[in-house]
Amino acid sequence: MLDEAIREYLSYLRIERGASPHTLAAYERGLDCYQAFLGSEGVASLDEIDPLLVSAYEQSLRKQGLAPTSIRQRLSVVRGFHRFCVRDGNAKVNPAESVRAPKVPARLPDVLSVEEVGALLDRLDDESPQGLRNRAMLEILYGCGLRVSELTGLNPADLFLEDGFVRVFGKGSKERIVPIAGAALRAVQVYLASGRPALAEAASGRPSEALFLNKRGGRITRQSVHSIVARAGGAIGREDLHPHTLRHSFATHLLEGGADLRIIQELLGHESISTTQIYTHVDRSHIREEYRHAHPRASWTAQ
Repeated sequence: MLDEAIREYLSYLRIERGASPHTLAAYERGLDCYQAFLGSEGVASLDEIDPLLVSAYEQSLRKQGLAPTSIRQRLSVVRGFHRFCVRDGNAKVNPAESVRAPKVPARLPDVLSVEEVGALLDRLDDESPQGLRNRAMLEILYGCGLRVSELTGLNPADLFLEDGFVRVFGKGSKERIVPIAGAALRAVQVYLASGRPALAEAASGRPSEALFLNKRGGRITRQSVHSIVARAGGAIGREDLHPHTLRHSFATHLLEGGADLRIIQELLGHESISTTQIYTHVDRSHIREEYRHAHPRASWTAQ
């Protein structure tokens, strides 16, 4: 019964929730781990699982040395699975609902300064098809605040450049419209005119319908984007620069510029405003530094 319930849950995530292959793989790994623990306890039925057993699972993850973040993710998978079982009528209660996950120390997202973003993008002056593509990708990551999967999933049909918008499909295939303007808009226009046609010609068969193509005319991968961003970061002394840092920088700079938090939430595609509120802490840090530099008594110490 447990095996069947897990299969049904994964099918639900794939078909009804539109979970990506990456997300599905993560959930499957988490449920495999949970099922292995239950098997070691001689449990094979949903009816045998209670809060004490889920709590014991959480303790077993601690003993394995998993980080609090990883434990929270594993418990989130378990909680979602049992919630589905209750909704489907296979269980009466969610035994994981009352089990507390370990607290994770608050971490502010890594961001680039406005000057660092300028230095990063201004160095992208390669006029080859790949160079034009790379500049357009980085300009969109920062200019539109996209996730890597959203960037690689773009097709030319998702561009409404005359109107200044891009259609993006985020988590769970949820659609949103994001403005595109300025440097990002120009970089995409140049890439469409001079970069993408040359990359499409390199395809051995019919080129991909993707906006961003690799050197063989196929859709560029997330791994390739990571490598391109990392190389660009190394050129300005930011080793291991991550594409998500550009997304964080997008949100932080908007907030520092006076944008409303609800607007930023919509642009980022966050379901909950609480996810977006992390950027208010970054903004406060910025304000504090500005204060220290500007106020005549901020750096005063007693003699």
